[in-house]
Amino acid sequence: MPNLCKNKRAFSLWGLFVLVLTCNSTERTNGSSVTDLLIGKDSFMKDETEGQFSAISYNIAGLPAIICSAKTPRASSIAAIGKKLQDFDIVHVQEDFNYHSQLYDGDDVHNYRTETKGAVPFGDGLNTLSKFPLSNVVRVKWNDCTGADCMTPKGFTYTRVQLALNVFIDFYNVHSNAYNTLKAASARRENIKQLSDYIRKHSSGNAVVLMGDLNGRYGFFYDNIQLLTTENGLQDAWITHQKRGKMPEALKIIPAANILNLTDSSETIDKIFFRSSPTIELKTISYSFLNRLFNNKEGLPLSDHHPVSAQFAWHLKPEHKHLSAHSDKAL
Repeated sequence: MPNLCKNKRAFSLWGLFVLVLTCNSTERTNGSSVTDLLIGKDSFMKDETEGQFSAISYNIAGLPAIICSAKTPRASSIAAIGKKLQDFDIVHVQEDFNYHSQLYDGDDVHNYRTETKGAVPFGDGLNTLSKFPLSNVVRVKWNDCTGADCMTPKGFTYTRVQLALNVFIDFYNVHSNAYNTLKAASARRENIKQLSDYIRKHSSGNAVVLMGDLNGRYGFFYDNIQLLTTENGLQDAWITHQKRGKMPEALKIIPAANILNLTDSSETIDKIFFRSSPTIELKTISYSFLNRLFNNKEGLPLSDHHPVSAQFAWHLKPEHKHLSAHSDKAL
């Protein structure tokens, strides 16, 4: 789903820029830095050799209501989203722009949260909420973009999550270039190449979980999402649990735009990838396309996306149970 919603075509880029700047926003900062500060609390980590955690990725449609395609009021809907997200251990959100305080204020279970970089055009809309300690998050801007996607420092974040004493997993929160025109798809392919290169350089030998709104599909000929599996050894939770390991056929037909009508068996642009490491065995126990949980009382979705979620299990491989499971290298 595009990061600027369906009726954005009515605005010129400059008009949209002026509009967003004049809209009320709950958070605003002076740009997006490379390394975040973290909102967190000290925590004692146990010396464990196995465990489980739940993870969810959700594009929350946090743009001003006047330019957003979500059908429910934004401030109250995002406050409701914040409450519902408390059921999950590790949360990635995209499009967390103008209603950030509503998302965070109602959440009292995630002790570790990234600090917002603000509304459009300053923030990238990417944040992580976790019940496990986070190392400083690195924000990376795409080198390629098209149209309104160029109006924010859109890209991905790299965060290290500590599951237990000496047990770390690299987490990536991704929001790729939107739309399916040839030019937009070309920029998105470059996004995926940039992301793949970064993972190879910064997560070599590490367990990884990658979640986000990739805006791309295996089933669209002009996308290259499979690069993450072939070059980085990542598995797709949807492919694993819903497709029995079989990739969809790549077609040149433009994909349907309304992702709210999808089911578990349909490919969505919101994805969850994962991989093990030489020391940590990581697998998904379950995968869910949550097309009902995040609806309001009238049954309307709280965003213009449905979130995706997975339950993970991890354990140290036998030969490493008494060793450090992950080198705590500097970012």
